[in-house]
Amino acid sequence: MNTSKYYFSGKFGIERETLRTDSHGRLAQTPHPFGNDKHITRDFCENQIELVTPVCSSVDEAVSALAELDKRARAELAKNGESIWLYSNPPHFGSEDEIPIADFTGDHSSKRAYREVLEKKYGKKLMLFSGIHFNFSFAEEFLRELNTAGEDFAGFRDSLYLRLYKQLMAHSWLLVLLTAASPYYDASLDKDGKSGIVIGEYASLRNSRRGYWNKFLPILDHRTLRTFTGSIKKHIITGSLYSASELYLPVRLKPKGANTLENLAANGVDHIELRMFDLDPSSPLGIDSRNLGFAHLLMLYLLSKPDFDFTPELQEKAVREHKNAALLEPDTDLPERGAEILEDMEKHFAASENALEIISFQKQKLDSRKVCNSVIKNIYE
Repeated sequence: MNTSKYYFSGKFGIERETLRTDSHGRLAQTPHPFGNDKHITRDFCENQIELVTPVCSSVDEAVSALAELDKRARAELAKNGESIWLYSNPPHFGSEDEIPIADFTGDHSSKRAYREVLEKKYGKKLMLFSGIHFNFSFAEEFLRELNTAGEDFAGFRDSLYLRLYKQLMAHSWLLVLLTAASPYYDASLDKDGKSGIVIGEYASLRNSRRGYWNKFLPILDHRTLRTFTGSIKKHIITGSLYSASELYLPVRLKPKGANTLENLAANGVDHIELRMFDLDPSSPLGIDSRNLGFAHLLMLYLLSKPDFDFTPELQEKAVREHKNAALLEPDTDLPERGAEILEDMEKHFAASENALEIISFQKQKLDSRKVCNSVIKNIYE
């Protein structure tokens, strides 16, 4: 484990998507009641709330900020008899008519135009899936300590984040395996007019092959940030993607300020975003801080691993394993590989009692998931 006093430091942020429901548990049909509040906004549809914390100095601080936003949102919604639906899979709905596109206007009207493109390409139902996005950046002091060769700092930083991006893409399945929390869904997702609770083959519907994915697998060039952004741009030029925002992969590199491909290419990487976390209905805020703490540890751990060539074949494998981890019973050796990684992480963080507690929590979940999946399968067979 790195002994730098900045090793565990960084900047942390949480974005939490949920749906607004009325007193009958149906999708609320009222307008978004929070105006242009940058911390309580919308995602795809008018009845989908996204809470966006400010940049924080720790996971616990980010979770506390989320708690304050959650309290504010619930108090306002209660005035209309509305609630927050704290599940990744949506409640029952009659048809897509109950899913109004987020009504962005004025300076933000381009956001509505983008969502109209998504509606035509993917349909509205897919956009109801909700989850947690976790944003992280290393402390600049730590990055400067790592830059022992005295390289141009911006170039060194971008190269480091790109290397971490590849590792996280190749290991995104582990976070799905450990945080999947949406095995049940309403039959209206399958067909308009149907109702009833369905238990299928997935532990996480939104991370499965039925979830948020492009209609093709975007193969990217990870040699440098320039080639990376250029390869995304090619997909946009050919019309395969409307914009970089339509790149539905579980990890993103993001710039400071405007989240555009041009800004990323010109000004470099500010932080990395993990997009695969299900809402956890057993946690009051939809996320257990220990899961975000583990994601932070995983990033530190993967930072110690050597660089590799993220070939098209390995990119295909990464997405395949991510979807596989979303199954109730992954049909590969993912659970065994996950256990091995957790064992190795325990060795890596042996000097940190807090880290070991977080890893132990994940090990227990890996064992519990095997038991739970077996019980669910037996009940519904």
